[in-house]
Amino acid sequence: MELVISILTIAIVAGASLVYATIGEIFTERSGILNLGVEGMMIMGAVTAFAAAFHTGSAWVGVLVAMLVGGAMALIHAFLTITMRADQVVSGLALTLFGTGLSSFLGQRLGPDGSPLVGLIGPRFRPIPIPGLSEIPILGPMFFNQDILVYIIYFFVPLSWYFLYKTRPGLHLRAVGESPQTADALGVNVFKLRYFYTMVGGMLVGLGGAHLSLAYTPGWAEHLTGGRGWIVIALVIFATWDPGRAVIGALLFGGVNAIQFRLQAMGTTIPASLLNMLPYILTVVVLVAITWFESFRKRVGPPAALGLPYMREERS
Repeated sequence: MELVISILTIAIVAGASLVYATIGEIFTERSGILNLGVEGMMIMGAVTAFAAAFHTGSAWVGVLVAMLVGGAMALIHAFLTITMRADQVVSGLALTLFGTGLSSFLGQRLGPDGSPLVGLIGPRFRPIPIPGLSEIPILGPMFFNQDILVYIIYFFVPLSWYFLYKTRPGLHLRAVGESPQTADALGVNVFKLRYFYTMVGGMLVGLGGAHLSLAYTPGWAEHLTGGRGWIVIALVIFATWDPGRAVIGALLFGGVNAIQFRLQAMGTTIPASLLNMLPYILTVVVLVAITWFESFRKRVGPPAALGLPYMREERS
């Protein structure tokens, strides 16, 4: 039982960064903008968060910087795809390559006196047990002995769902992603909303990167995200663009990740390279299964206008 509790506890904290990034990407794609630059924004959020926290002594400053960096990179993508009408896939991939390369460059120079960040110890978000609740058998250690960014998720996920499905701004967001021509005809500013939600999505992706370097694996190392940005793209599809279901996918990935580490610590004879593949193999399998299931039931697919540029002059 202690082993199970330990694995589930790690699954929650490992999935936290994915939850933030996935919900951010859901908001972006719901507006009709496909952003494949999540990996680049996430790793830039991680490196800038750790660097800012180390130099200022405040982990919260690191979170703020990561969100600003993620939002700025998302605005670049928004300008290219909304204003310049560039191909959204190409722009997103370019953003990933740019962010990956720049994060490596910055990680070698943002330490004291221009030294590398690798090996440094800075401020971090530590687990904060909630009195009373953390003592509940089984559930207490899992849910109520986490860091503050995990606690925020408990409120952020239902609020995101409520905003998307139960509010007028959420209706406008979904309308822009489904039929921008109709939304425009009804007086909704399509360009403004696409810019705004692309930026908001980037800020949440940056926050996910900050959680990696300030809470889950405190510190900096190249390729810290380990492909999590691409996992986020898959989780958006798994969640069928629903913030509530995004949590399930994030926990699945985090759980397999935790099992992988536990097996390695127990000295299993399974090759480490195979264990490292497990989370990604599961992601592919689950993605294929959920895509088949949803297509069989003919339920919700991607937003109809996802990836399609919009110009008012072409409205018909």
